[in-house]
Amino acid sequence: MPKLLFKPFLIAGKKISMLTLGIILSSLMLLTALFAPLIEPHDPVKMTLADKFIAPNALHIFGTDNMGRDVFSRVVEGSRVSLASAFIVVLISGIFGLLAGMVSGFAGGAVDMVFMRAVDVLLAFPTIVFALAISTVLGMGPMNLIIAICCIHWTVYARITRGEVIILKNVEYIDAAWAIGNRGIQIIFKYFLPNIVSKIVIMMSLNIGGIILYCSALSFLGIGAQPPSPDWGAMISEGKEYMRYAPWMAFFPGLAIAVSALAFNMLGDGIRDILDPRMRDAANIE
Repeated sequence: MPKLLFKPFLIAGKKISMLTLGIILSSLMLLTALFAPLIEPHDPVKMTLADKFIAPNALHIFGTDNMGRDVFSRVVEGSRVSLASAFIVVLISGIFGLLAGMVSGFAGGAVDMVFMRAVDVLLAFPTIVFALAISTVLGMGPMNLIIAICCIHWTVYARITRGEVIILKNVEYIDAAWAIGNRGIQIIFKYFLPNIVSKIVIMMSLNIGGIILYCSALSFLGIGAQPPSPDWGAMISEGKEYMRYAPWMAFFPGLAIAVSALAFNMLGDGIRDILDPRMRDAANIE
């Protein structure tokens, strides 16, 4: 009996702690990226061949790489590239997918069929394979990496938005809105958008961690920021050649990727629990 009485408080405390931890970790990552030049103890691109392969110590806390560059400074500088790429991808994909899904679901008919067949074709390709193909055409570089991932990632938001619009079209207050003289564009922005935007925000927050992994994976394959600019995925690719006697070259960028993905996944879970009423209802039932 006492356990049942305290269970709602335990569930609420668990959610709050997850959200709090996600906010703390993600804030630290964002602040690191924002103030990277002030945090870096050394120039992240300066090569000193006499200092190469130095193990972690007081002067170089993450050690140095094969060019004598400070790994800690490069990891900090790489956060700017990796996090900025992930946020831009999620923002562009979310906005474009939201608009495409609303147009498709609201128009219906031939417009909906064309949009959804295009989405089905894009979803048939693995994300990394499709992004590699796009990057091969556009060339290397962080901006082309962003474009490559956006070209396929918007479809996720479009399908969710379309489904929500189709459900809302049959709701009684939408019929009432038509009856009192609202136009299509007014109904979209006054009634559809406020009901859908919270779900898109939840998806965006949940997808940031995954996009960080995608960006790092493509950078590992040579797409994205090019040398000497530091990038977590490229640093792991470079460090894998020296794993036997300089494992820190790949370990610390990999750790940064793992912590970033975990932080933003926890943040996304916490935001979902707050904004999604179905999740709150499920927690209350439990």
